[in-house]
Amino acid sequence: MAEVNHSTVSEFILLGLCDSWGLQIFFFTLILVLYLAIVLGNIFIMILVITDSHLHSPMYFLLANLSFVDLWLSSVTTPKMITDLLKENKTIFFGGCMCQIFFVHCFGGSEMVLLVAMAYDRYVAICKPLHYTVIMNQRRCICLVMISWTTGFVHSMSELAVIVELPFCGPRVVNSFFCDIPLVIELACIDSYSLGILMNSDSGILALACFILLLISYAYILFTVTQYSKDGATKALSTCTAHITVVVLFFGPCIFIYVWPFNITSVDKFIAVFYLVITPLLNPAIYTFRNKEMKVSLRRFKSQYGSSRWNLLIKNLLFLLVYYPLQQSF
Repeated sequence: MAEVNHSTVSEFILLGLCDSWGLQIFFFTLILVLYLAIVLGNIFIMILVITDSHLHSPMYFLLANLSFVDLWLSSVTTPKMITDLLKENKTIFFGGCMCQIFFVHCFGGSEMVLLVAMAYDRYVAICKPLHYTVIMNQRRCICLVMISWTTGFVHSMSELAVIVELPFCGPRVVNSFFCDIPLVIELACIDSYSLGILMNSDSGILALACFILLLISYAYILFTVTQYSKDGATKALSTCTAHITVVVLFFGPCIFIYVWPFNITSVDKFIAVFYLVITPLLNPAIYTFRNKEMKVSLRRFKSQYGSSRWNLLIKNLLFLLVYYPLQQSF
């Protein structure tokens, strides 16, 4: 008879970011402000791309999808982290813990592949401008997005299928503010050392492969352009700088968490906050405010809808995203 997983742990205890109440209040305010910026910024990018016909191009289609992924990647863990900062006892049900693991790795894996797709789009636009509209047609763009989602889903399901079958019968304290694979595997009532290395390698290989592919693609773009003109190289460098910045800051923490062999709790917590809270801000901050077309589109949006409607929209979003959830939590 096959052995059945007799898990007796119904919930896990999260230790959170720190023990000091003063620091928790500080982090609550800071992370709440950052999360609001993530939500409003990425929602606004999606609205702008959808409503402005001037932005109906492959680059902005991929950018809107990146905003969508960033929004959900941050929303998987950040709202609970914010409310937990005001609680003494921080717990999460077993099912909720598994959901966090699944969605963090699903959205994270999808974003990695989506960044590769954006690099491919820039390669075609800069290196093959005459064939851009033919190569990056609507069907190709949708296929790239579907590949990114499929990769993230398969990657996440392959890891979740292993973790849910582990026996959890004793320790249930997770030394972080959310459930992640390395931390949860340590709590299993088995010798999980080899399994932990295998699971971390799965995430690390995906991150490293995408990171190396991105670096090669951008290096090839710059090398190709320099063969024709220095002005073109300068323009290409300016175009790719934002993408390279996002790539380094997004993949750096991820590679550190799953590839670095040493476990330093305080450093891991900081990197996790950076990955889940700071990185999703890079999309609206870097791609939007440094982009001329987005700035022009923003001015058109303001003139079309007016400041009064815009202020009303912000107030309604603040109510739905902050006041109402907090009222339900307390």
